[in-house]
Amino acid sequence: MLDGTFFIYFRQGGPLMWPLLLCSILGVAFIIERGIAYSRIKGDTAEIFSSIRESLLAGDLRGSVETCESFDHPVATTLKSGLLRFGKSNDEIEKAMESVALHELSKLEKSLWLLATLANISPLLGFLGTVTGMIASFEALAEVGLGNPQAVAGGISEALITTATGLSIALVVQAAYNYFNNRISNFALDMETSSSMLLETFSEIDEGAKRERSEGEIGEEQPQVI
Repeated sequence: MLDGTFFIYFRQGGPLMWPLLLCSILGVAFIIERGIAYSRIKGDTAEIFSSIRESLLAGDLRGSVETCESFDHPVATTLKSGLLRFGKSNDEIEKAMESVALHELSKLEKSLWLLATLANISPLLGFLGTVTGMIASFEALAEVGLGNPQAVAGGISEALITTATGLSIALVVQAAYNYFNNRISNFALDMETSSSMLLETFSEIDEGAKRERSEGEIGEEQPQVI
């Protein structure tokens, strides 16, 4: 019965139901594709950075790189580019991480513009169906007059069905777009924060090494007591 009702409404909605159907199919496909892509991102940002920092402070640079490689996460990929340039200038390290972060963001944003487009187009198609439906109603009204309401009802049904369909598609797609966009914003913030914290860790390691060298030089300069 549900299938029969669907086809009845689809037929009553007129020709604009076909592009609306295409919008709904594309919307579902892109939502599923992005959902699968984000579900593959494993690991917590705090956990990733904590493991990297622990390895770095222990003098295990290779271990920190391997930690990044063990996580399929944009933060880990960004930090790895900085770790591979350990010992370089802060500007060079920062530029490398920024470049990788932008690349990771572009991967995360894949197909989002299509979702935004579908969210904008769907209600417009629905409103266009409203206009065509009302035109059909007025044409029928001009032909048969007020004596036959059924002749006008078809155009009104087309107007209402296309509007409701377009708005329904837009609501779902827009909600998914906002959710994915919010996740991307969180990833971007995590990458920026973690990159800054990595540079601070590098500075901490450099200061520790300088302190050890300074203490060693002072020890060598002290006269031996005979």
